[in-house]
Amino acid sequence: MTVATSLAAPIVSRLMEVERPLLVADGVSKTFPGVIALDEVSFEVRAGEVNALVGENGAGKSTLIKLMAGYYAPDSGVIRVNGIVLEADPATAHRAGVATIHQDHHLVPSMTVAENIMLGHWPSRYGVISKREQLEHASRVIAQVAPDLSPEMLARRLSPAEGQLVEIARALSEDSQVLIMDEPTTSLSGKEIDQLFRVVDELKAKGLGIVFVSHWLEEVFRIADRVTVLRDGRLVGSEPASELDTDKVIHMMVGRGVDTVTTKSQAAGDIVLEVRNLNRIGVLDDVSLVVRAGEIVTLAGLVGAGRTELVNCIFGVDRYDSGEVLLENRPLPPGDPNAAIEAGIGLAPEDRRHQALIGNLSVMTNATLAVLKRIAPRGIISKERERAAFDKATRSVAVKMSSPNAPVSTLSGGNQQKVVLGRWLARNPKLLILDEPTKGIDVGAKVEISEIIVQLAAEGTAILIVSSEMPEVIALSDRVIVMRSGHVAGELGREAITPEAVMNLATTG
Repeated sequence: MTVATSLAAPIVSRLMEVERPLLVADGVSKTFPGVIALDEVSFEVRAGEVNALVGENGAGKSTLIKLMAGYYAPDSGVIRVNGIVLEADPATAHRAGVATIHQDHHLVPSMTVAENIMLGHWPSRYGVISKREQLEHASRVIAQVAPDLSPEMLARRLSPAEGQLVEIARALSEDSQVLIMDEPTTSLSGKEIDQLFRVVDELKAKGLGIVFVSHWLEEVFRIADRVTVLRDGRLVGSEPASELDTDKVIHMMVGRGVDTVTTKSQAAGDIVLEVRNLNRIGVLDDVSLVVRAGEIVTLAGLVGAGRTELVNCIFGVDRYDSGEVLLENRPLPPGDPNAAIEAGIGLAPEDRRHQALIGNLSVMTNATLAVLKRIAPRGIISKERERAAFDKATRSVAVKMSSPNAPVSTLSGGNQQKVVLGRWLARNPKLLILDEPTKGIDVGAKVEISEIIVQLAAEGTAILIVSSEMPEVIALSDRVIVMRSGHVAGELGREAITPEAVMNLATTG
């Protein structure tokens, strides 16, 4: 069968077989050393539906995904695709029609969109690749998901959203029947999410089965036909989305209701951070702000507003062209993170895995990196001092781990974020900067981290947050500073903080 006919024929048959189970996991279990990752879990995705797989970090979602994608073999139970038992081999799963779309696209940067779409099944004659047929086939499938995208564009020029659409096009070109979408919206803007969801609706109408994994319950209820909840490696339930609401799903995920954490009303102290007329050509335009002791100030705004760029300049990661940053009325040298740290600033960056943590090093090592001079005064780490520093770093953040010596990469996203927070708490910071502190973590961990933030403010720490999550902005902020196109569009006090007020400043200020 040619690629062209393989694209058309299955779509007709799928439309006739809507709700037919495409992939069924029947009582699968998986154990790793010391951990029961999955315990007799059953799961299915049907033709023409989106089944959202949700649960706290550590619930077993990633393990189940890897079983369905052929990376792991279950210890017991079976996975069937179209009734055929799936072997533990990614290539076999791929041939069976299972494709995984990750939050970060896996394309070859130096290849074109067309070459990436046809990668591994390039049309050829007598061993020679036909560029014409390649372009024709790729153009046909890319037109289904991103008609404005040129098949001759190099992959390195694609945005994260465009890269995901190309991966979806590749799955279509290979006649995939099941798409596993693992946190696909993490790096996308609102408009890009809208575009992705339109494509998902079209794929569903063509009879594909879609497994949608997300921590954002708003997105789950927007796109899912069914919601399947895992907790502690076990199946809690799988119900039509129309019969559930956010509170019910949260209760299924954590075994209890989760209350919203709000900041405690208290008088702010003296000015800790002052930013005066900060400029960075093409990025920041005359930005000024203050943060006081015991105050939680949130930087809000749309993607590209300059919030992360601003906090990076404050911390010294990036240099600025003019202006001044002062901590307790003392100027900080630009472009010098060490000076910022010594002055009493801590920064938890948005991308904790690549910018804050060293994945193959232990939890203890990562938690004590900020006090390395104290635990190794002569260049040799004192195990006694390291343990004392680790205990101090993690005392108030309650990191769940198998051992302090376990690689930090083995922890859930929420526990990794706690390690980053604990690292700075070991230094008793005067100012703590948190860039998207609850991004990519589950509901329960969000509450725990919010509680830590509120407690730190109550103890007098100045907190500066970058957040794109409106409920978090409203619940935690004493003040909101809204940025737009690199400048401060306006400021809102506690009583004036509403979604409408924030968005009005973000889009028109």
